[in-house]
Amino acid sequence: MASRSHRSPRRSSRPGRRTALVSAVAVAAVALVASLVVAFGSGRGAEGEEARKVTTTAAADTPARERPTPTGRTSSPSPSPSASTSGSPSSSPTPTAKSPKPKVTSARRPGSGTATLAGRIRPRTTYQGIATLYDAGNGDGACSFGPSDDMMIAAMNTTDYETSRACGAYVLVRSGSASVTVRITNECPPPCRPGQLDLSTQAFAKLADPSRGQIPITWSLVSPGSSDTLSIRYKTGSSQYWCGIQALGHRNPLARLEVRTGSGWTALARTGYNYFLSEHGAGCGGAIRITDIYGEQLTLDGIALRPNTVQPTRVQFARH
Repeated sequence: MASRSHRSPRRSSRPGRRTALVSAVAVAAVALVASLVVAFGSGRGAEGEEARKVTTTAAADTPARERPTPTGRTSSPSPSPSASTSGSPSSSPTPTAKSPKPKVTSARRPGSGTATLAGRIRPRTTYQGIATLYDAGNGDGACSFGPSDDMMIAAMNTTDYETSRACGAYVLVRSGSASVTVRITNECPPPCRPGQLDLSTQAFAKLADPSRGQIPITWSLVSPGSSDTLSIRYKTGSSQYWCGIQALGHRNPLARLEVRTGSGWTALARTGYNYFLSEHGAGCGGAIRITDIYGEQLTLDGIALRPNTVQPTRVQFARH
């Protein structure tokens, strides 16, 4: 009896064996099911493997700020300047297009310093002649500038007038110790001789008593230090088919006036009454380019085709 108490009954070991067998079968079943799940879930062979490779590569190339967060949401990247949805500056309306006044811009090209474009009247040259006087009335003359507020004006002899090339020139006139600066606004026909100036009575009085009637003088071209900005005026009757253009208030004499056409810049012929004509309307109402005798150019845009209207430009030639 004592020996039984130290040995396990045979019946007590069988339930453990059955438990182990059941566990082995369960593990095998689970392994079989798992293998089937893997087979079906992996895609179709190489395609499934390729899909896994693409997914892995994309995840590696995705910036950290765009990768899924632990919550499953994608963090919002900072907006890129190039991705802005606002309109570009070039798409905004141009305010000058609605401006009631013409917008005038200038493109200045410095002159060469030599008067290669000058006609008979050249800078740094002294001319000799005589001065006479005439009743200038309101100051209007052959240059077609209209009435003058300043009566320090003169008429140039026909030879030096040179088909209105002298119009608007400022001339320093000397007689003995007296001097006066006048602006050329008129033409003095024969018998005025080359070198002769016909001064307004007011200008002549700055040099001598008007009763003298005629005095010897020397004169030279000058570029005044103070001058208003120049203006543009279309002649009465101008249209898109024919126009005359005139520059007013220019500091230095003009060498040429051009208009922009389809073939480029076209120089207009100058008349004796100081207008530049476009006989067939080429360039009328378009950009204008004027050049002084020193070679300086001013390009004017936005001058409206308004006959007999003075249109300021806010620009001026440089002083020489």
